[in-house]
Amino acid sequence: MTFFEYMEAGGAIMWVILVISVISAAVVIERIIFFVCASTDPKALEEKFSSAVHASGAAGIPGRSSMHRMFRAAAENWRLDGEGMKALLDAQVRRELYKWWKNLSILETSAKISPLLGLLGTVLGMVEMFRTLNLGGSVNSAAVTGGIWKALFTTVAGLTVAIPVIIAHGILAGRIDREEETLRRGADFIMSERFGNADEKRT
Repeated sequence: MTFFEYMEAGGAIMWVILVISVISAAVVIERIIFFVCASTDPKALEEKFSSAVHASGAAGIPGRSSMHRMFRAAAENWRLDGEGMKALLDAQVRRELYKWWKNLSILETSAKISPLLGLLGTVLGMVEMFRTLNLGGSVNSAAVTGGIWKALFTTVAGLTVAIPVIIAHGILAGRIDREEETLRRGADFIMSERFGNADEKRT
């Protein structure tokens, strides 16, 4: 059976599931690209920040990662007091995490509705099959089993989309949790670098 024959046998809902699968795949690819671009080596950046912030300020911290953006924001507002710096860093962490979570709700929704659409397609297919048998006035075992076989196509398609999407969502969400911890530690490093040094100078 060819792809188009398979889709035709499953009915219109098969095309809806196909669209959902394409959208989900696009989101996963886009998120992977973003994660790669927004990641960096935190230890190397902390060492670079420690020397750059006192010498050339934010201009000495180029980069596109989330931590780079947070460190630049801190360097640009280096004269803030403790409460101001803490509020700035908390806001920056939330802003970056929002970027990391962007579009993941699409994957969560896709994982939930794909199996439901598959089940709906199966139920509709069986309703149509029994309606046809009723109009024919006789029951043919081959027609019944063939109709059920085709009706189950949508359930298989829905699960085929939902399972990898759930796995992808779990992996991406786990990566975001690790990035949140990295950003929190980076914020603690900034606070220590800014006010720890100030305390040392006063003593």
